[in-house]
Amino acid sequence: MAQRRDYPSDVTDKEWLFVAPYLALVREDAPQRQHSLRAVFNGLRYLVKTGCGWRYLPHDLPPWEVVYQQWARWRDNRCFEHMMADLRELARVLAGREAEPAAVILDSRTVQSTPESGARAGYDGAKRRKGSKVHVAVDTLGQLLAAVVTPANEPDRGPVAALCEQVQRVTGQKVQVAYTEQGYRGEAAEAAAAAHDIDLQVMAKPEGQTGFVLLPRRWVVERSFGWAARFRRLARDYERLALTMQQFHFLAFVTLLLAKGVFLPASP
Repeated sequence: MAQRRDYPSDVTDKEWLFVAPYLALVREDAPQRQHSLRAVFNGLRYLVKTGCGWRYLPHDLPPWEVVYQQWARWRDNRCFEHMMADLRELARVLAGREAEPAAVILDSRTVQSTPESGARAGYDGAKRRKGSKVHVAVDTLGQLLAAVVTPANEPDRGPVAALCEQVQRVTGQKVQVAYTEQGYRGEAAEAAAAAHDIDLQVMAKPEGQTGFVLLPRRWVVERSFGWAARFRRLARDYERLALTMQQFHFLAFVTLLLAKGVFLPASP
């Protein structure tokens, strides 16, 4: 049999050494395991990067049922969320920042619905699109800290409390300020953030300004959405569970940081 050729989405040897401890929920030599954990992880990365359906995974990867079942275990145990937290700290330290941020940026993007996600879909009048809304919090380097998935008709200020709670949990109550756009105006959003000791600051356009304006801090999260858009599974909402959509975002950002090699020891 010809040797399998690597896909661009396959994990490298160095990346695997870092991620394996996060993914080994049972021993690698457990009697119920028929496929290597690394091959299963490669199957998952292939799906999220290319956007294919589960049943369309190539035959030289483990069966789709195996990949899906293992993904469900990783998803429910928040494995990629934990991995992202550690990678984000490493990336910040390498950039000369404190390990945990004092400031974050909040924003959302609306993702077109599909028949699979239809039960969750809502209509976003501003974007004129029916689908789900992914609300995120990123640090000032654009790295993901928290994500909440809601119907698209959910106002941006609605999940502020959930985002702030997640942000403070993963940073150990280090965040002091959150920058947002005008959709987060209002006493309710300010109070929701203040309940978690975060000052919500709205970055508005200059008075009288129309069209696109590059606002301080705000462009960072737009760049993060651009990074996420490189993963075709995130281009539309193909997921029946909001949790799946949320955790796929963490997997995407994990993949980006692994590719940057932030986990590698510094050269002497």
